[in-house]
Amino acid sequence: MKILLTGSNGLLGQKLVALLRQQAGVELVATSRGANKLATIHPEVRFLPLDVTDAAQVQQVLAQELPTHLIHTAALTNVDECELNREACWQQNVTAVENLVAACAAQCIHLTHVSTDFIFSGEKGPLAEDAVPGPVNFYGESKLAAEQLVQASSGNWAIARTVLVYGVAHEYGRTNLVLWVRDSLRAGQPIKVVADQWRTPTLAEDLAQGCWLLAQQSAQGIYHISSDELLTPYAMALRVADYFALDARLIEKVDASTFSQPAQRPARTGFRIDKARRELGFRPHTFAEGIAIVSAQSRPTGC
Repeated sequence: MKILLTGSNGLLGQKLVALLRQQAGVELVATSRGANKLATIHPEVRFLPLDVTDAAQVQQVLAQELPTHLIHTAALTNVDECELNREACWQQNVTAVENLVAACAAQCIHLTHVSTDFIFSGEKGPLAEDAVPGPVNFYGESKLAAEQLVQASSGNWAIARTVLVYGVAHEYGRTNLVLWVRDSLRAGQPIKVVADQWRTPTLAEDLAQGCWLLAQQSAQGIYHISSDELLTPYAMALRVADYFALDARLIEKVDASTFSQPAQRPARTGFRIDKARRELGFRPHTFAEGIAIVSAQSRPTGC
């Protein structure tokens, strides 16, 4: 099989490159809008520049490469930026998907599309795949619109919904909760962490594995890909402090109203992953195992 990957410079994209390059019988083509961040780490992986918001470019690249499968990870995921810059958000999260759906259907390419728990209102959780969407911010609205485009496709597709992805990637600007808590506490810096939001945090390696399983099996339908531990960010922070033997008294328990953010966050999401376990053989790490993996892949700042 031949897999074309979008968003290869992002956190999930990098984990997928690392995973897919090891699979026997898989030819991988990595793509991203920016320059290849992985050229020195994985020089053997073919890379092509691709702006997925450009329909003509999408059609040209897919016609040239003729992949059997496409895994779409590229998206604008900064929730507040999406709220403030709605046109850019729509271009990257919806128009791009419209382009990919059309090109994949025309060329019989199996599409795996990555979505989010933020399509839900957050009134209840954890959620199964058949839960009714109701986004509370524009990011969620854009991702729901993208899902609807995928589901309306005449081609073969799978949607991997996920939650609060964390991990370590090369030259990746954004941090994650585990490293933020660890480094803040090591510096003796007090932090405020919300205790009124619930998520099933997802190790980036696990999400990559879920996407690979969907592509490998040419799965059809919606799958929830996350851990199965429903935790608040505050509870996660306490576990990070405990793992690294740091002073948890520096962690202040607050609610979401403490922070003034442009975009509302759903209060309680998290996923039930029974379907992915049963049909795909998906087996995520625990949060404790995830902390250990992140720790092994990173160094303390300032060292």
